[in-house]
Amino acid sequence: MNTILSFAVAVKHRLRFEPYAHYPDISSLIAHMDTYAKAAQSKEDVQEVKVNPVKSFAEKLGIPFAISNPRKAIKRADKPLGNLPLEILSYLSAYLEEISGNGQMKSTVLQSQYMNALVGLADTSGNAERVLTTPLPIGYNILISQVVLLYVYLLPFQLVNAFGWIAIPGTVAAAYIILGIATIGDELENPFGRDVNDLHLDSFCAELAKEIDTLMSTPAPKYGAHIETTSHLGKPLWPLSQSEYGVWQSKSEDEIRQALRTKVIVSKGGNNPE
Repeated sequence: MNTILSFAVAVKHRLRFEPYAHYPDISSLIAHMDTYAKAAQSKEDVQEVKVNPVKSFAEKLGIPFAISNPRKAIKRADKPLGNLPLEILSYLSAYLEEISGNGQMKSTVLQSQYMNALVGLADTSGNAERVLTTPLPIGYNILISQVVLLYVYLLPFQLVNAFGWIAIPGTVAAAYIILGIATIGDELENPFGRDVNDLHLDSFCAELAKEIDTLMSTPAPKYGAHIETTSHLGKPLWPLSQSEYGVWQSKSEDEIRQALRTKVIVSKGGNNPE
């Protein structure tokens, strides 16, 4: 179960160009795995990088020369980084082979479903990377930039005769809106970052971790034990009858079927028998 969670977290880091395995949310999940990401990291990669407040503010404003290259960590690597999500899938595949060989998973249908799930995980990772590595056409970006800049440059001359000095704040407001629309295309190229309008991958992974912990915190229910211990609390013919399971258990089959027939009539708007 933790390996499944580690796959989701590894995909998140890969989409953010974070190729190593020392990040707090994944280091403990794959500590037992032999991966290229773990072998490639060095002491310099593990050290926390100090953030310049001025540069950080400039990045939030979207100033091009202040934005760091997110692929910097990948380019500096002097060892093969591998593909951590696919390496984790190989461990899941090995687990499937193990439980299939020792007889823990006897159903071939379940084995087929397991393999389909692994293929689905691989497809999901590949599709996300395809979105990340497929930029908008360069001609589209050039044309939009030229049209926007030309419009912003000519707008003051169109407004100054009619509005006077009000053309200054009007031009600033219009330029802000138009330039914002132009930058939408750049934002759509990478929806996996840490900006406010990006996908909340951290929240997705945290929610998945909570759900997995919830599933593993209690044993899987067994039907026989459930019937013996809790069925007396149930009301199988509610709302027709408030009688609990034990009361109906003592009745004959004909009485139960007659009660069910009455329940069908009542549910269709018939008269409620006394």
